[in-house]
Amino acid sequence: MPLNDIQDIERLKKINAALVSRVERSMDQQGNAFSLFQTAISLENRVRMRTEELHAALRRLEQSNLALSAAKENAEYANLSKTRFLAAASHDVLQPLNAAHLSISALAELQTSTEGKKLVRQVERSLQTMEDLLHTLLDISKLDAGVVEPEITDVSLETLFSALRSDFQQVAEMKGLTLRFRPVAIAVRSDRTLLRRILQNILSNALRYTHKGGVLVGTRQRGKTLRIDVADTGYGIPEDQREAVFEEFHRGTVGGGTEPTGGGLGLGLAIVRRMAGALGHPVTFSSRVGRGTIFHIDVPVSANPQPEPGAGESETPKGYGLFGTKVLLVENDADVLAAMTSLLERWQCIVRPAASTDEALDALGDTDWVPDIVIADQHLDGGDLGTETVAEVRDYLGRTVPALIVTADPSESVVKAARAAGIDLMRKPLKPAQLRALLAHLLA
Repeated sequence: MPLNDIQDIERLKKINAALVSRVERSMDQQGNAFSLFQTAISLENRVRMRTEELHAALRRLEQSNLALSAAKENAEYANLSKTRFLAAASHDVLQPLNAAHLSISALAELQTSTEGKKLVRQVERSLQTMEDLLHTLLDISKLDAGVVEPEITDVSLETLFSALRSDFQQVAEMKGLTLRFRPVAIAVRSDRTLLRRILQNILSNALRYTHKGGVLVGTRQRGKTLRIDVADTGYGIPEDQREAVFEEFHRGTVGGGTEPTGGGLGLGLAIVRRMAGALGHPVTFSSRVGRGTIFHIDVPVSANPQPEPGAGESETPKGYGLFGTKVLLVENDADVLAAMTSLLERWQCIVRPAASTDEALDALGDTDWVPDIVIADQHLDGGDLGTETVAEVRDYLGRTVPALIVTADPSESVVKAARAAGIDLMRKPLKPAQLRALLAHLLA
C-alpha cells in the first residue's frame, strides 16, 4: 500500500477516535444533565413535601396556641372565681365562727371549775385553728389571683416590733424560750399589714421549730436597704429541704426522719413567699442543722426615720374599765348579735341592739339615750352598710360618736371606707381581749 494511503488511514483513525471521544463526552454530559435534572426534580418534590409538612405543623401550632390561650383564660377566670368564692365563703363561715368566739369568751367567764375552764380552752384552740386555716386559704387565693394591691407607707419598725412582741411573748414563755427584739429607731417603706404578716409567719415558724434557746429579731442597714433578721436556735433546715420550705404544706423534719418536727399546716412560709413577692422584698435564709436558722427580709429604708404611728399601731392604754358604757350595737346576724350582747353585758355595758340603719335610729329615740360608742357590722339588713349607718347616727346626734366597724369582709374597699369616715375597724372573728382593749382605748 502506498505510503500516502497509509498516512491517510492513520489520519482518519485519529479523526475517528477524536469524534468518538467527543461523542462519548457529549453523551456523558447529557447523562449528567439528565441525572442532575432527575436530582432537581427529586429535590423539588422533597422541598414541596417538607413545605407542606411545615405548613401543617404551623397550622397545628396555631391551633395549639389558640387552645392554650383559651385554657389560660379559663384558668385565670377559674382562679378569680375561686378567689371570689373563697372570699364569700369565708365571710359566711366567719360569721358563725365569730359568734362562737364571743359565746366561748362569755362562757369562760362563767366557769368556776378546773374541768370547765379546761374544756373552754380546748374549744378556743379549735376555733383558733379553724380561723387561722380560713384566713390562710383566703390569703393564698388572693395572692395567687394577683388581687392584692400593697399600700406602701412609712412603717415604724419600733412600733411593729412592739406589736409582734405582744403577739408572741406568751407563746415563747410557755415553751421556756427567750424572745428578744433589738431596738431600732427607723422606718421602712412597706405595706404595714403585709410586712407584719410576713414577720408573724416567720416568728411563728421559728418558735414552733425551736425547743431550747430562743429567737432574736434584729436589723442591719446597708445603704438604702434595711435587712430584718429573725434568728432562732432551733433544729435548722437540712440541705435536702431548703428548696421545699416555701412550698405549700411542707412541714420540716429533722435528722432524716419522716415525721414533722412541729405543728401547723405547712402554709406559713408559702404565704411569706407570696407576700414578699407582692411587696418586692427579697426573703432569704441561712441555716445549720442543729444550730438554728436566720431568715433575712430586705426592705427599703424610709426617708422619714420617725413616722407617726398608723391606725392600729399605737399602744393600747390598759386598765380602763367599761362599766356603764352605752353601746349601740348594729348587727344583722342573730347569733352574733346575741353573743356580742351577752359579752358586752358581762363587761357591764348597756347595750341597745339593731339590725339596720332604721332600727339603729329608732333605738336612739329622741336622743335622750346617747351611746358612748357605736359598734356596727359592715353588711346589714336591707343592703345597709355599717359605715353609712355610723354616719347617719352621728348626723342624727349632731356629734362624732366613737365608732367601730366589725366585719368578716376581707376586701380593701371596707378598710378604705372606714378610714375615710374616721372609724376604727376590726376583722371577724373578734378576739374578746382585743375588742375590750380597743373599746377602752376609743373611750379613754
